[in-house]
Amino acid sequence: MIQFSNVTKYYEDDLILKDISFTVDKGEMAYVTGPSGAGKSTLLKLVYCDERPDEGKIIVAKWDLSKLKQRTIPYLRRNVGVIFQDFRLLVNKTVFENIALALRIHDMNPQEIKDQVNNVLKEVKLKHKAGTYPQHLSGGEQQRVVIGRAMVSKPTVLLADEPTGNLDPETSKIIMNLFREINARGTTVLIATHSDLLYHGSGRRVFYLNNNQLDRESIG
Repeated sequence: MIQFSNVTKYYEDDLILKDISFTVDKGEMAYVTGPSGAGKSTLLKLVYCDERPDEGKIIVAKWDLSKLKQRTIPYLRRNVGVIFQDFRLLVNKTVFENIALALRIHDMNPQEIKDQVNNVLKEVKLKHKAGTYPQHLSGGEQQRVVIGRAMVSKPTVLLADEPTGNLDPETSKIIMNLFREINARGTTVLIATHSDLLYHGSGRRVFYLNNNQLDRESIG
């Protein structure tokens, strides 16, 4: 589902990732970890074409990203949901509107949008907050809105960049349970985190980045 083959990435003259190779299988839930600056966020950006590799090959859901034209990237992103650490919610739109935005750009009819958004709101347990604005939500509630927004288009791949970085331990458990539920329904999930608490005892594969390279792989 996600395959990196000898991928190298520079930002100007700075080496960010060097000769990275790994595979995340369809339906798998896996983690990428490493110290700050190891390249975790850049690796995720490469998966959804926010960045392009300088060397190597990336396959995502049968898309060869090295051959992907700029105009085709939006079609890739319909298959890849992304959860950002800083939420990126629109403060002038309600919870419902923030989630619906992902469908409106696909020209879906209003009733379909309403039905799909309401279904997602039930899944993330925020139906009662549909008309609330983000600034009136807790950090955990905002993160659940972000997850709902990423999932409403029914992507085959879900990426999460430090999804519990700003949350307390109890709220983090709620968010991680939600990821496990999403994965159990068949979505491939890749989570970047610096916290070993997220993957310790998970039984999932963990990829360790260090000094811009894939240092090792283990089971959490």
